[in-house]
Amino acid sequence: MKLPTITIKREAFGHFDEAIRSEWLLTNGLGGYASSTILGVNTRKYHGLLVAALHPPGDRTVCLAKLDEEVLVGSNSYPLGTNEFHDKIFPQGHVYLKEFALDPFPRFVYEVQDIEVQKTVLMPKEKNAVAVKYKVLNQGRAEAKIRLYPLLTCRHFHSVINRWSNPVNFSQKKNDGEVELTFNNPKATVAIRSTMSGFNEKPNWIERLYYCEEASRGESSTDDCYQPGYFEVVVPHKRDRDFAVVAAASESSQRCQNILGAVGNTIYDVNGQLTSEIGERENLLTEFYEARIQVPASDWLNWILLAADAFIAKGTDDRTSVMAGYLWFETWGRDTFISLPGLLLTTGRSEEAKKILLGFMHHSKLGLIPNFIQDRSGEPAYNTVDATLWYVNAVLQYLKYTGDFKFVQQSLWGNLKAIVESHQRGTAFGIGLDRDGLLAHGPRLTWMDAEVDGEGVTPRAGKAVEIQALWYNALKTMQLLANKFTDVRLAKKYAAMAFEAQKSFNAKFWNGENSCLFDVVTASGVDAALRPNQIIAAALDFTMLDKDRAERVVNVVQRELVTPYGLRTLARSDLRYKGMYVGDRRSRDQAYHNGTVWAWLLGPYVTACRKVQVSSDYELKQRLRVLFTQQTFQAGLGTISEVFDGDPPHEPRGCIAQAWSVAEPLRAYLEDVVWIRPKYEKEIFQA
Repeated sequence: MKLPTITIKREAFGHFDEAIRSEWLLTNGLGGYASSTILGVNTRKYHGLLVAALHPPGDRTVCLAKLDEEVLVGSNSYPLGTNEFHDKIFPQGHVYLKEFALDPFPRFVYEVQDIEVQKTVLMPKEKNAVAVKYKVLNQGRAEAKIRLYPLLTCRHFHSVINRWSNPVNFSQKKNDGEVELTFNNPKATVAIRSTMSGFNEKPNWIERLYYCEEASRGESSTDDCYQPGYFEVVVPHKRDRDFAVVAAASESSQRCQNILGAVGNTIYDVNGQLTSEIGERENLLTEFYEARIQVPASDWLNWILLAADAFIAKGTDDRTSVMAGYLWFETWGRDTFISLPGLLLTTGRSEEAKKILLGFMHHSKLGLIPNFIQDRSGEPAYNTVDATLWYVNAVLQYLKYTGDFKFVQQSLWGNLKAIVESHQRGTAFGIGLDRDGLLAHGPRLTWMDAEVDGEGVTPRAGKAVEIQALWYNALKTMQLLANKFTDVRLAKKYAAMAFEAQKSFNAKFWNGENSCLFDVVTASGVDAALRPNQIIAAALDFTMLDKDRAERVVNVVQRELVTPYGLRTLARSDLRYKGMYVGDRRSRDQAYHNGTVWAWLLGPYVTACRKVQVSSDYELKQRLRVLFTQQTFQAGLGTISEVFDGDPPHEPRGCIAQAWSVAEPLRAYLEDVVWIRPKYEKEIFQA
């Protein structure tokens, strides 16, 4: 299967402010990554050539910020690297950039006089390492030299360094074609090796690098990096040279050396790694299409499939995690279980889905699934009402694809029953079953959880609409399981609870004036804000809405909230509507769920449309294709951003790659447009 490509030519690089908004991303399947802009300028503190997950999938540490190249011909020097400072761009090596391509690895082509430098970045799977492969062609009349300057740091990816106020303690040693630095805080070793040259020590600090994207977000935006020296390769005239620079990071020097050795000591080793990584991606696509022969292959779908793979990370003890978003999100429970069907079940990776279900169940506490797992400590936090309910839905989706009731009964059933019992009795954060059969909860526990000055922007305390939909879906799932496991008493109990919830929901949540659902119901009244949360009530397998009401909900959402890239989080007619997701954290959080567009909501929207048959297959396909074909060429190339502005032209914002932004539209495309239904779906619901 041919891999997709994105190629950007020299003409685009002249628009500097636009070009640096195009970013690339490679991941290593451990939670680590490499990322920067197509111009080679790091515009974020999260950018780096090697951001290693020192305790996979967490403790992500920026180790190698970048490699800056310099071409020397006689007495002339041509820097290829580009860095931004507060008052200038220096050097301006991007003026020599002839082409950037993602095919599927980032490839830069520079042209200086009669010398061409091709640079390809490779991140081997399941290794905290990066390899940068060079091919230098010298068609000139004089010998040329190329120098490679590593910029190093060792900091958690949320932080920056000021070497004067917070000195970096490290030691450096040189060994022929290699330099190794051992840092004390955090404890890590970073080793860099060239396949063709020795290392020349020339210690230098590059101070006050400026990250313009962080500045625009009101975040820490000035950083210091250490330059230990350079590698130098001589290229005779009318000759070419192939070589590579390999970097690795680990907590120990020995482990670091082992990783370097596994990547390779020669250019042939690195070429072998490149061939292997290309083959792995080709196999991923080939296996997908061979198992789903009715799916038409396309470049845009290939990008989405490769993007889906990027969020799956292997951790210690063979556990599997979903990274919620690159570059900065951690492992979130809510995001994981919304994303799991699209990332893993539609793509045939049910064994990894099983590991994730089992892993999160081990973290279950007081009947709650964690909201997120902290990056540094690995400690779970439980401040969510919906992660647990999305978990139960993910179990249902897993069964639809696998029919593996044995696993659910042996490994999950006891805890699933405990989840319902805990919610009945009442658990943490004010989460508990009310007398009307609906689920009450405290503020900032739904996915709309942004806050400003400690106060929720959209607190949604009381009874939020999608929480009731998920609760009913969970009860009906439990009824299905109890029947399967021949527990008649429990099946009747869950059925009765679901019936009570449905009756109360339709009585309290229906907004007859606007023919849609209220967003939140409280003891003192209702919140009639027109938000997309109600679409979930029409999309889930078990819905409390009859077809007429579901159709009306879809029509209102379609008329008021749908954009080419997802659903707005608030109708534009609302006085609280914010059309631009820009500025500092305060400004962004005020807009986050008050108008900002979220791509993941296209998933339940398309599913709901299909269920009530308000849009044709062609219309749904075209709606998803706009997202897939246009967004993969913006912001994070080959993937889908976290959010978009509510106002046209709906500029991409937030993380450049978000798990559920990829997963839910992909799931909806395969299940509801191409109509590849889960294998055991009919069997499960007929039973």
